[in-house]
Amino acid sequence: MKAQDLGIKIGVFECGKRNKISDVKGVKVGHVTLIRGKGKLIPGKGPVRTGVTVILPHEGNIYKEKVLGGAFVMNGYSKPVGLVQLWELGTIETPIVLTNTLSIGTAVDGLLDYVLSENEDIGVTTGSVNPLVLECNDSYLNDIRGRHVKREHVVEAIKNAKEDFEEGAVGSGTGMSAFEFKGGIGSSSRIVKIEGRSYTIGALVMTNFGKREDLTIAGVPVGLELKHWPGRGGDGKGSIIMIIATDAPLTSRQLNRLAKRAVVGLARTGGYAYNGSGDIAVAFSTANKIKHYEKDIMEIKALPDSLLSPLFKAAAEAVEEAIINSLLEAKTMDGRDNHIRYALPQDEVVRILKKYGRIEE
Repeated sequence: MKAQDLGIKIGVFECGKRNKISDVKGVKVGHVTLIRGKGKLIPGKGPVRTGVTVILPHEGNIYKEKVLGGAFVMNGYSKPVGLVQLWELGTIETPIVLTNTLSIGTAVDGLLDYVLSENEDIGVTTGSVNPLVLECNDSYLNDIRGRHVKREHVVEAIKNAKEDFEEGAVGSGTGMSAFEFKGGIGSSSRIVKIEGRSYTIGALVMTNFGKREDLTIAGVPVGLELKHWPGRGGDGKGSIIMIIATDAPLTSRQLNRLAKRAVVGLARTGGYAYNGSGDIAVAFSTANKIKHYEKDIMEIKALPDSLLSPLFKAAAEAVEEAIINSLLEAKTMDGRDNHIRYALPQDEVVRILKKYGRIEE
């Protein structure tokens, strides 16, 4: 159940049909979830609570038809792959892969396996490829040393990608924690009208951050009200990956600006980018396709900067709700050494929000 299903209204814009990043036409998301074993940690063997999540910017060959993109690093305690070339060239040319910190290398290999299989000219008649892989550390619940994510899991997640995907403790979010509750994958979307035209902003997050007392929902200090709820543990540093998609025509420079606004949504939920956290946002637009072998002068359509404020606000709203949805959609999960992350108690959340007048009786 998502925020709006419980009567929780975040922001002013309406959401899209699915209230997911896939409301941006062509965008799909795929997961592979890995859950095995329980009890005491045996490094390299389990318990396993991890996985892979992939975001496909469009349904075609992303290497041959790249999308414009941008990124912003709020706090750099993170190990992303591919951001340097994204900033330099302003394009995304592979699916975006999310996984756990120590599986970054394997995820890169799996992503390369897929892209090379789809493009036999890479390394022969054309250059290399820039894989885009991001991570959070799921070691509170998962045997992260085991590197249980394999190359074939990345390919499987890509092939599993669809518009109507699961949220919560799935895929790369399987072992993640948020505000000392069970976190994971969350998504949301917003519809914006600019000069008579409608555009969609979609967000997907992987949440793995936050101290319990910091959790804020629709402006209400829910975490303080639930500070004695069971399942506390960890230092609350953690990390978050935020992906923003839009069909609005934007340049890579403008997408760098859009990515920054993800942090506004993060802050509104109680994210403070503590020392030791990795807080990274990536944004892309499906409006322009950059052909790999293009030799002619390109025409790139873009909105003027003076019209971008509604998109900035919608991105912040979508990220804010996506974070809350990652909590509301996640189920209680145990993990290594009998660690437990309890699901955010929905009934209690509704009670607290009614107490503060944020949900009508």
